[in-house]
Amino acid sequence: MAEFDAIRPYNDDEVPAVMQRLLRDPELLQMFARYRFPSLSRWLMGPLVALIGGRLRRQARNIHTVSELQQRLEPYLNRLIESSTLEVTYSGLEHLAKDRPYLFLANHRDIVMDPAFVNYALYHAGHPTPRIAIGDNLLQRPFVSDLMRLNKSFIVHRSLTGRREKLAAYQTLSAYICHSIASGESVWIAQAEGRAKDGKDETDSAIIKMFCMSRKDEPFPEVIRSLGIVPVSIAYEWDPCDLMKARELEQRERTGGYVKQPGEDDRSIAQGLTGYKGRVHVAFGEPLQAEYADAKLVARECDRQILGSYRLYVSNYLAFERLPDAPQIELGDWRAQFDTVTLKVEQERFEQRLAACPVEQQPFWLLQYANPVISRAKVG
Repeated sequence: MAEFDAIRPYNDDEVPAVMQRLLRDPELLQMFARYRFPSLSRWLMGPLVALIGGRLRRQARNIHTVSELQQRLEPYLNRLIESSTLEVTYSGLEHLAKDRPYLFLANHRDIVMDPAFVNYALYHAGHPTPRIAIGDNLLQRPFVSDLMRLNKSFIVHRSLTGRREKLAAYQTLSAYICHSIASGESVWIAQAEGRAKDGKDETDSAIIKMFCMSRKDEPFPEVIRSLGIVPVSIAYEWDPCDLMKARELEQRERTGGYVKQPGEDDRSIAQGLTGYKGRVHVAFGEPLQAEYADAKLVARECDRQILGSYRLYVSNYLAFERLPDAPQIELGDWRAQFDTVTLKVEQERFEQRLAACPVEQQPFWLLQYANPVISRAKVG
C-alpha cells in the first residue's frame, strides 16, 4: 500500500535494484574492507574496495527475494552468534502456532541482536520471521536504511519534533502494524522507546495505545486480542555495551543530560554484534487473549510475563550483592543454582569487568546487572 512506502520494508521485486545500489556504495564497501582487512585497508583501500565489491556482486546475482537474502545471511548470523556467545537457549515456542502472525513485544537491551536472536529462534523452529521496528535515529546513512529495509525492517520516526507530525507518524505506524498482522506478517517491536540501559525493563503503556490508534472505532479488548501480542524476554549474561551504558548513565546523573558523540550508535551496533555475551536466553510468553480494559492493564501483563521469565545469571546476583543501597530482597541460596566451575569462572569475569569500569561509573555498571534481580522479585 502506497501510504506505507516511506516506512515499510522492501518488497521482493525491489530487492535486485537495492542490492545493486548497495554493492556500489563506496561507504559501505569501505566499511567491509576495514572490517575484513583492518591493517591492509589503511594502505590499499582502493584495491580492496574493488575486490570486495566484485566478489559481493557475484554472490548477489542469485538473490532476488528477501527470503533468499535471509537464507544467504543465515550462516553468517550463525557464526556471529557462535563466536560471541557461550550458549543460546530458548523457551516458550510451544505457545506459538506456525500458521498465524504475532506481535512480539520485547524488552530491549541491544540495538541489533535483540531482534536477531528472536529471528534466529523462529527461523530454526520453522516459524516465519517477523518484520522489525527500528528507529530512524539509527538510519543516518542511506546504506544503513537500505540494509535494514532489505531485512524486513520498517521505520519508526522518532526524530520528529512537531506535535502534529508526531501524531501523524504514529497514526501511520499503528496502521502499518495492524495491516501487517492482518495480512499474516508478524512484527517485532521494543516495549519502550530506546534500550533499557539501566537494566530496568518496563512496558510503556503509550506503545500499547499506539497499536490501537488506527482502530479507535473498534472495542479495545478486541483490538488487543486480534494483534496476538506475545511478550518476549531476552537476558544476556554479559552486555557487550555495559561500559558505554555506565558512562552515559553516570553523565546523565551528574550533568542532567547526555549528548551522543558522532558515530556512537555505529560503535554500539558493532560492539553489540561482536562483543562477548556469555549465555543468552530468549523466553517467548503466551499470547494475550484475555479481556483487557485499558493499555495499563496490557502493559502490566506484559511486564509480568517478561520479568517473570527473565533468566538470571551469576552476573546479576553478584551485582545485586555489590550494589550500594540495594533493597532488602531475600535471594536464598542462589549459588546452589549453578555448578562450582561456573561460579568460579563468572566470579573472576565479574571482578575483571568491574575493574575495567571507572570508579565513579561502577554503581551504574552494577545497576544494569542488579535491576533484573530487583524487577524479578516484584513479580514473584
